[in-house]
Amino acid sequence: MKTTTREQLHALLSELNLKGMARTLDDELDRAQAQGEPAADVLHRLLTEQAAFQRERRLVYRVSQARLPWPWTLDTFPFAKQSGVDRAQVRALAGLDFVRRAQNLVLIGKTGTGKTGIAIGLLRQACLNGYTGRFYNAQDLFDELYASLADRTTTKLLKAMSRMRPIVIDELGYLTLKPEQVNAFFRLMEQRYGRVSSIITTNLDYPAWYEMFGNKPLVDALLDRLRHQCITIRIDGPSLREAAPESSPTPAPAASPSPPAERAKRPPHKPT
Repeated sequence: MKTTTREQLHALLSELNLKGMARTLDDELDRAQAQGEPAADVLHRLLTEQAAFQRERRLVYRVSQARLPWPWTLDTFPFAKQSGVDRAQVRALAGLDFVRRAQNLVLIGKTGTGKTGIAIGLLRQACLNGYTGRFYNAQDLFDELYASLADRTTTKLLKAMSRMRPIVIDELGYLTLKPEQVNAFFRLMEQRYGRVSSIITTNLDYPAWYEMFGNKPLVDALLDRLRHQCITIRIDGPSLREAAPESSPTPAPAASPSPPAERAKRPPHKPT
């Protein structure tokens, strides 16, 4: 049986993996046939659909690769509840100029003040705008670096991490670190220095990093690179995790017990 032109087109689109064009081909051909449209117009719409399909697929891939732990966005951040955050400043950061300039961003504040929410929102914004970044919990990052030392894949791992734009390192704080982990982290930040942006959230201001890493010369060099092109935001506000105080319920009046004689006069309860 001879195949039709449409079937041949579908076969070609499948071979070329042009799924965006394939899903709209029949509708566009029917429309062109009914309206007598030029072939160039049909082709333009098909290619436009394919381009949109590929952009959508790339976006889904970037978001999945970013490993975002929660579906937070800057639009969902409770600015009204966090007096320590400058909404205008965060909105300006959402323009991603700091990512284009390979600047770092360090968010310093107590637990629960919204540092992670802002970092996730900015990373998601970067994914929406074509950047390929990654979210790391700080302890998980140090553990991964340490594991790479055992199987001698540290160089490969650092090379991959040095291309992530931006990378979020969340909850850099009171960690128990081995000297090998500290050295590997320094190598990572050295390779990223001046090339790509890093976003760090921490509850420790810079002077406390010396105790955390336990290596003054290394911390001197780390902070020198990190803060050279860096935006530091200190969030001095309430914890967003504190539950609102509940109003005490009004106690219901206690029921007066029925006198024994009255209870005795009541007929027994019959099931319905």
